[in-house]
Amino acid sequence: MLMEPEEIFFQAFRHEAFDICELSLSSFSLRTSRGDNPYIGVPVFTSRAFRHTAITVRTDRIKTPADLKGKRIGVPEYQLTACIWARAILEQNGVDLSSVTWVRGGLEEAGRTEKIALSLPPGIRLEDAPSDTSLSDMLERGELDGIVSPRIPSCQIRGVANIGWLFADPTAAAVDYYKKTQIFPIMHLLGIKRGLAEANPWLPAALLKAFTKAKKSALAKLADTSAAKITMPFVEDQLMLVTSLMGPDYWSYGLEPNRHVLDTFLEHHHSQGLSNGKLRAEDLFHPSTWETSKI
Repeated sequence: MLMEPEEIFFQAFRHEAFDICELSLSSFSLRTSRGDNPYIGVPVFTSRAFRHTAITVRTDRIKTPADLKGKRIGVPEYQLTACIWARAILEQNGVDLSSVTWVRGGLEEAGRTEKIALSLPPGIRLEDAPSDTSLSDMLERGELDGIVSPRIPSCQIRGVANIGWLFADPTAAAVDYYKKTQIFPIMHLLGIKRGLAEANPWLPAALLKAFTKAKKSALAKLADTSAAKITMPFVEDQLMLVTSLMGPDYWSYGLEPNRHVLDTFLEHHHSQGLSNGKLRAEDLFHPSTWETSKI
């Protein structure tokens, strides 16, 4: 079944609608820390992204990350994975997160709520947007100083004056970030219904093997220059740049190759008030996927 991520995650965590599906890393970690996650993870990372493009600001007010101290920043949901990584970027650039007022609401539609009810520490300033407006409209009217979101606000796409990315060259900022941290942020993982995995303990490892084989095939086809695989020019050039920066396995699956990324995420997840105690990377995944056989 093909859905937008927001719909998949809503159905999965509100209604446990799927046996196997793509899941938000943050929502998954949140439910795991509470001990009520209906899914167990497989270290297949179906979405990864540098989130320097997730921070849009009023450029007439905000010139540097430090200018966001004490400001009002919109978020579609406080616990979104993209928001965790973007807040970590802000913190690493000198923004005291406790000084920010986070305004929660729909990016383009009024009335969006958290898919998972939150119980945040008292030091986090979180309020709901008015029920009759969107975050994009609030930013356009100057009622917010910025928005952190996995999607680009429509006011920025339309070219509204004084609205743009916090980082003027987000790609350069992301490359610098990777060189310093060796982190390619994980957004989504594969989840399998816990009862299904318990009844079929071989299944999580089989899914990891199948998805790894599929990824290998997809990347080989992407690198084939005989005919375009996506409707985008300069793919070969971009692939050469990416592999020179990140190596041939730039989109790695598995626990061990991604332990430092997961540990970093879980530290931020906890420090931002979302985890009940600090999780270990192993806590997210079925034990059969912790290591793989080799020939």
